[in-house]
Amino acid sequence: MDEQNVFTLINQQNGNLAFKTFSFDDNSRFDHLQRNNFYTIVWVKEGDGLLKVDFSEYLFQKNTFFAFSPFQPFMFSTDKNIKGVAIQFHSDFYCIHRNPAETNCDTILFNNIYQAPFFNVTKEMGKKFDFLIEQLKSEFSSNKNQNYELLVPNLKVFLGNASRFKEKSQIEKPKFTDTKTPFVLRNLKKEIETNFKEKHSASDYADLLNISSNALAKLVKSHYNKTLTELITERIIIEAKRELYMTSKPIKEIAWLLGYNDEYYFSRLFKTHTGNSPQMYRDTVGFGKAELN
Repeated sequence: MDEQNVFTLINQQNGNLAFKTFSFDDNSRFDHLQRNNFYTIVWVKEGDGLLKVDFSEYLFQKNTFFAFSPFQPFMFSTDKNIKGVAIQFHSDFYCIHRNPAETNCDTILFNNIYQAPFFNVTKEMGKKFDFLIEQLKSEFSSNKNQNYELLVPNLKVFLGNASRFKEKSQIEKPKFTDTKTPFVLRNLKKEIETNFKEKHSASDYADLLNISSNALAKLVKSHYNKTLTELITERIIIEAKRELYMTSKPIKEIAWLLGYNDEYYFSRLFKTHTGNSPQMYRDTVGFGKAELN
């Protein structure tokens, strides 16, 4: 890799990565399972392959924009060279939860269990992204005092545009020919968002929607590329991550808030899906940021 195309900012308090952007011309960075404690954006400009993320697999082509949350497992599998650019940033550098309206990237770009974690980049989008990435890089090359005060504002602009582009790309997708399908899925999404802290089984939601478990399972798998149980669990894990990052609540209390009387069962579930215990997640991603500011 050309080191001239790597721009890195380290948190001087703990030595961890704060922000990084780099170009890549092969898959060596992403050909093994990633479980990063920071946000990762990957724009594949050239090449194609297979994305493995969480429990799902997706084929991808050139000009695809990916967004992954901290400790979200992902890797790219391909026998071809892929080329593009990546951006990584830690929650301590910029917290997407504190002022979610700033960029709308929480629940649109990241942490969206109802959409694939990527979208196709049009020619116009690509020109905008190239310009914004150059703005980020210019902060490193032109900044002699190393305070990088414009990095966060420029990152916000980049994330805001990416969220808007992803939202636009979802709206432009072809609509279902079966009018009952979106109605059922809209209601499923509403029921999950309302009940995920109390109802954890797929059969609970089949009952709520008055549909057979098999029919609902097939519908969810065909549209979301994951099982209903996986969908519910992912929603629980996202909420657990927010509680761990944004509050100082004990893990036992967070487990109870999410409907688990057994703290150890909850911790095992969390570790299965993130590769880390709740305490390790809190220690490496953040702790009590909302309450300390």
